[in-house]
Amino acid sequence: MRPSSLDVLDLTLPVVTDPELETLIETRVGQLVRQLSSTSSPSGGSRGELGVRFYEKRRRKASGLGGWLTGTGKSEEEVCWEVWKLKITLTTPRTETERMTLLRAEAPALLRTAMNIVKIVNRDKDHIPPITTSEINPFPYEILLNPRAEFDGKGMGFFS
Repeated sequence: MRPSSLDVLDLTLPVVTDPELETLIETRVGQLVRQLSSTSSPSGGSRGELGVRFYEKRRRKASGLGGWLTGTGKSEEEVCWEVWKLKITLTTPRTETERMTLLRAEAPALLRTAMNIVKIVNRDKDHIPPITTSEINPFPYEILLNPRAEFDGKGMGFFS
């Protein structure tokens, strides 16, 4: 794995180059944009969420004959240890001037959000399981579109 970066709105962000992850993110973002575009308000904005769940693979505890009778014979299970909710607002500027105004306003917001993520990640890390693999993404994850109902009350942490 080699360090890489991405320039967005005059901000350089670190990234992990993983084609599978990039494809998944592009797919989910595309789905969200299509959904929000079809429901946008007259003011040109609509809101949705992307949810990201991080899992740890744990050895499943044996239950009754190793799970043979209950059908739970898998030796591993995935346990959610963190949930992130990303609130997204899609805006559709009507003019080039409006587009430039929105871009100028979003750059500081992106910086604040990135710095808030760094602060939270550095502060709240006692619940993070140990990394036991050398894979690029050591924890299984899933990215869901508008996960409101299925995410509420689950996982170790909620970050917006």
